[in-house]
Amino acid sequence: MNTGKTFGIVLIVIGILMMLYTGFDYVTKKKVVDMGPVQVDKKENHFVQWSPYVGLVLLTGGIIVIVGSKKNS
Repeated sequence: MNTGKTFGIVLIVIGILMMLYTGFDYVTKKKVVDMGPVQVDKKENHFVQWSPYVGLVLLTGGIIVIVGSKKNS
C-alpha cells in the first residue's frame, strides 16, 4: 500500500468520525480555596465543537487523494 492511499484512507476515516461526532467535552479542575486541610475545587466543563462540514471536506479530500494516487500508479 503506497503512502498516498494510506493518507487518503486516514482522511476518510477522520472525516467520517468528524461528521458523526461534532464535538467533545472535557473537564478541568481548578482550586478555589486552599487553607491547609480544607480545599475547595471547582470543576469546569469545556465543549469543543466543529461543523460537520469540516468532516465532509476531509472525506472529500481523502477520496481525491486516493483517486489521484491510483492515476499516478
